[in-house]
Amino acid sequence: MTSTTSTAKPLTVVIPAYNEEKTVAQVIEAVLQVDLVGEVIVVDDCSKDKTAEIVSKISESEPAVHLLRHEVNQGKGAALRTGFQGATLPYVIVQDADLEYDPNEFELVVTPLIEGKCDVCYGSRYLRDNPRRVLRFWHTMGNRFLTTLSNMATDLYVTDMETCYKAFKREVIQNIEVEENRFGFEPEITAKIARRRLRVMEVAISYYPRSFSEGKHIGWKDGVRAIYCIFKYGIWRRNKNVMVLDNNGQLSVAER
Repeated sequence: MTSTTSTAKPLTVVIPAYNEEKTVAQVIEAVLQVDLVGEVIVVDDCSKDKTAEIVSKISESEPAVHLLRHEVNQGKGAALRTGFQGATLPYVIVQDADLEYDPNEFELVVTPLIEGKCDVCYGSRYLRDNPRRVLRFWHTMGNRFLTTLSNMATDLYVTDMETCYKAFKREVIQNIEVEENRFGFEPEITAKIARRRLRVMEVAISYYPRSFSEGKHIGWKDGVRAIYCIFKYGIWRRNKNVMVLDNNGQLSVAER
């Protein structure tokens, strides 16, 4: 994919989408209103509704919007892998195709990257930021349990490993192989970031959760898979050779 946008708008937004016809147009509209955004890649993961049709129509009048499609449903991780490979701008952030996260907060998450303070930045739903939306108790406890387990495996102290808002330098994310096809992406990428000794920051963001009746896709099986991925990528592969980004931005092979 060749970018026709200016680096004055240095951010690629990758949106994985599966059966999101009710919200995807509204999300894209909100994303395009953010000054930093120069490229939007929507990866339709073989939706059975009109998601792809809606995005395709938008892309006809919005040159910054690109639609990529999977012929077989594979999952969020697979959609992100496809989107990351297509990114052309200096920074990349993940945006879900629903309304749980606010694109107006991209600047909060991406600014530390632009200022050279880090290589990866997470938007945390659990850092103090008042006022905040009251969250579901068990969903929150589940996320915090997985985050704690991940921190123990990676020796990173993040407050929200499962957050959608993860922003990267493009060369960083394109040099990490994404293996997980579903929601195992979150612990996988966190473990691989830790192994590469990348500089990681967190900032507080808002969160507006939707229920399963409103279309939330993640379930208990994904939680079990996340635990498996924490052990697989955070512990069992700890001594695997990896590419490390040094302080001068140079990639080299290291063993840890």
